[in-house]
Amino acid sequence: MKTATVINQSRSPKMLVDLRVNTTPGLLGRLHIDLPLLFALLLLCTVGLAVLFSATDRSADMIEKQLLRLGLAFGLMLIIAQISPEKLRQWSLPLFVIGVIMLVAVEIIGDIGKGAQRWLDLGIIRFQPSELLKLAVPMMLARFFASGTLPPSLPRVFGAIVLTAVPVLLIARQPDLGTSLLVLSAAGVTLFLAGISWKLIALFLTLIGSAMPLLWLFLHDYQRQRVLMFLDPQSDPLGSGYHIIQSQIAIGSGGVYGKGWFQGTQSHLEFLPERSTDFIFAVFGEEFGLIGIVLLLTLYLMIVLRGLYIAARSQDIYSRLLVGALTMLFFVYIFVNTGMVVGLLPVVGVPLPLISYGGTSLVTIMVGFGIMMSVHTAKKSLPI
Repeated sequence: MKTATVINQSRSPKMLVDLRVNTTPGLLGRLHIDLPLLFALLLLCTVGLAVLFSATDRSADMIEKQLLRLGLAFGLMLIIAQISPEKLRQWSLPLFVIGVIMLVAVEIIGDIGKGAQRWLDLGIIRFQPSELLKLAVPMMLARFFASGTLPPSLPRVFGAIVLTAVPVLLIARQPDLGTSLLVLSAAGVTLFLAGISWKLIALFLTLIGSAMPLLWLFLHDYQRQRVLMFLDPQSDPLGSGYHIIQSQIAIGSGGVYGKGWFQGTQSHLEFLPERSTDFIFAVFGEEFGLIGIVLLLTLYLMIVLRGLYIAARSQDIYSRLLVGALTMLFFVYIFVNTGMVVGLLPVVGVPLPLISYGGTSLVTIMVGFGIMMSVHTAKKSLPI
């Protein structure tokens, strides 16, 4: 049953009304929750908890912590879903500016952990400001492009590149190559959805390819080592290439049907490193085999297609660009993690979304889905 805000014709013509259209009946409809998307997310998180339980050798403590993080993430998703796209648009610039300021603060007074300066410690909470930019950059670019005509002119394209370059370079300096690439990917998708010409796309790809040798000079030693191990992991099988080799062995040993839940030898005999975080996909592949992997990727595909469906049905440029960018950012998470685990991409420390143990990226992803649900239950704001 559809519900909509009644338009009062006596109001000022400068006022805007956000028309909410609930296609889901009952409580979920009133809370602006998209039922197909919610169901797919809950199913994926259930699979993630089952795999994590095995990867952590049945650690009830880690499962309890992950459940608390999931509760927080879904709670934030629900809160964000209640915010209208018009409000999100208004907040885009402040969030972007706050995010950049926090990145500068990280550069000056940030906490150092595992050789990287990525965290801000506010006493009550310790967090990575770079996670905010995964949302703030596509929000800012969507607002930037929506304020003009599409396809964007060349000056506006270069303006968007400058807006993107500032946070990407600050994140890369921490160093956090994985997050900087994710932010760059979100910006690139937004540019693509804005309708830039194929000539410009070809020009940018050519420039990026030409800059690769120069980029090599700015990489840290461990980052260069990861690239070299991607090209030839067997050159250092007990050192830098160990992660990739053991991951490939785990997935390959799973075969078609897998060894069964809790039966993976690579993970339970301590051969597979980072098995509960970045390399949890290898644990899944060993225990559930090719069939399990296909089913998991199908579930991911359903979520991506639902996001693209919501983007396609959005009735204003800002919402369409933002939801499209967030959906493809989720896809990039999946592509990069699975690619690095099977040895098709260098190891960059990107978690498998909603499966890997951890809270920061989980919250960011679920906030993104909250934005999608907000957009799905809202029509374009109309002058009255």
